Amino acid sequence: MRSLIGVVSGVVLALGLTTAPAFAANITINPGFEDGLTGWTCSSAQAVSSPVHGGARALQATPQGNDLARCQQSVTVQPNTTYQLSSWVQGNYVFLGATGTGVNASTWGSPGAQWSQLKTSFTTGASTTSVTIYVNGWYGQGAYYADDVVLDGPGGTPDTQAPSVPGNVVVGGATASSLNVTWSASTDNVGVTRYEVSRDNGTPVAATGTSFTATGLSPKTSYAFKVRACDAAGNCSAYSAPATGTTMTGGGSGGGLPKRVLVGYLHASFANGSGYIRMSEVPAEWDVINLAFGEPTSVTSGDIRFRQCPAAECPNVEPEADFIAAIRAKQAQGKKVLISIGGQNGQVQLTTAAARDKFVESVSAIIDRYGLDGLDIDFEGHSLYLNPGDTNLAAPTTPVVVNLIAALKTLKSRYGAKFTLTMAPETFFVQLGYQFYGPGPNGAADNRSASYLPVIHAMRDDLTLLHVQDYNSGPIKGLDDQYHTMGGHDFHVAMTDMLLSGFPIMGNPANVFPPLRQDQVAIGLPASVNAGNGFTSVAEVQKAFDCLAKGSNCGTYRPRGVYPGLRGLMAWSINWDRYNGQEFSRSHRAYLNALT
Repeated sequence: MRSLIGVVSGVVLALGLTTAPAFAANITINPGFEDGLTGWTCSSAQAVSSPVHGGARALQATPQGNDLARCQQSVTVQPNTTYQLSSWVQGNYVFLGATGTGVNASTWGSPGAQWSQLKTSFTTGASTTSVTIYVNGWYGQGAYYADDVVLDGPGGTPDTQAPSVPGNVVVGGATASSLNVTWSASTDNVGVTRYEVSRDNGTPVAATGTSFTATGLSPKTSYAFKVRACDAAGNCSAYSAPATGTTMTGGGSGGGLPKRVLVGYLHASFANGSGYIRMSEVPAEWDVINLAFGEPTSVTSGDIRFRQCPAAECPNVEPEADFIAAIRAKQAQGKKVLISIGGQNGQVQLTTAAARDKFVESVSAIIDRYGLDGLDIDFEGHSLYLNPGDTNLAAPTTPVVVNLIAALKTLKSRYGAKFTLTMAPETFFVQLGYQFYGPGPNGAADNRSASYLPVIHAMRDDLTLLHVQDYNSGPIKGLDDQYHTMGGHDFHVAMTDMLLSGFPIMGNPANVFPPLRQDQVAIGLPASVNAGNGFTSVAEVQKAFDCLAKGSNCGTYRPRGVYPGLRGLMAWSINWDRYNGQEFSRSHRAYLNALT
């Protein structure tokens, strides 16, 4: 066989011809985007099922502002070697290229709505061991598509380097029989093909994303989980430090809710331009239904009353028996129905022990009468405040704060693990505490900016969900010390990042608000432009969620971590969403369902 090859080679040389190697292997990782964006680092991009050139998926990316929506990956190559790079593309302007030591190859095309193949080639230098291949669009030219990317040439040396150890392992989402484990992606995530989760040092179980739900667990039992990352070559990192979690008794606080939730407020006691919705008519997309509102008989009485919307205001209001029956039907479907206390016009100040006790008594009466699952605290205005000098987060002394904490703990104790507790403060009373807390240039008024923080902190072990109202807000300073304005994705990312990474409280540097569990946090939004200032489009909301939960699609603000366990979204309100054709609930329910 060798002599025959020698003869053929001699003939080729005698004819003055040269040959180029024809490589059989495409060394691009996930070249057809069949595994989503695995192997690629992208901005403003996603894998789509149409249009595609080959297989079932392709890349869609949309340049925004100064971002070209580049999608790239680093590939190991051999020195002094020629490579062919190609990709099938659609779009107004699409660029394909490769960069590396001594390598700068690129080409572009304007194929429009038809698939067209871009091709370029390059030769590596004597010290080139890796190149970055990329595809991107151009400013203001709309979305482009790419598929079947081919880098034709030999790979580099065998991969023996293990990925880095995954970080930020968190155990949460407890029910009586399951726990949810989340972690930050390995910094070598381009080559990671799986994560392995070990429970109590047992046999590891593979997970393709950055979260894992352990099921079939025993109630009220502690479990320890550790995670490692593995690549396609079989290299695995060391395990992370173990993180522990404890299952609940009887389903836990707010047990039974799905991994991703939609929370909505139902105008149950009043009418406005959005129209009245019967409980039986609430769309199935909503997981938590907050009855708006239970209101006080006076600001300081602590006496909370709830009534259905009067027939004079709401001609289609249902009889109370039907209202209660519809609540039962929702609960049978796994929904939670809560009484929400406060609202824009319902100031509640528990200034005395008598008001505290009346609050517990009257709220319990509402829960019992309608068979509700728990309570939502929606104190607005200045129902809560901190007296000057009251700056100890863990030990507040202001009566309205101390009495509210005591009342909530009493209600939790009365109803036990099944009690669902949520809160919907305005950004002024939570994140603004990063700017003002304690005596300052405006005296006592500064304390109001953080008045919810001691309550959230005291109830963090019993809190099912915190959904801060990221609307009707002025600019708020984020952890990047830059001000962010409502209405865009960056505002929601910055505000949510503070809750999930923790933040120091200005005015008292010894105070730090510790991070909440990821499963306790949802983003609060107006359901439509009619519902409040700061409406955020569907695309911008989902861009924010992508950034927080997946670490992709981020804007100028980069969060301190990746939060795959971020629980969901809250909207004011179910009524305004229906008025707007259910754009919020339908779009975001589909998006949340598609997340891992």
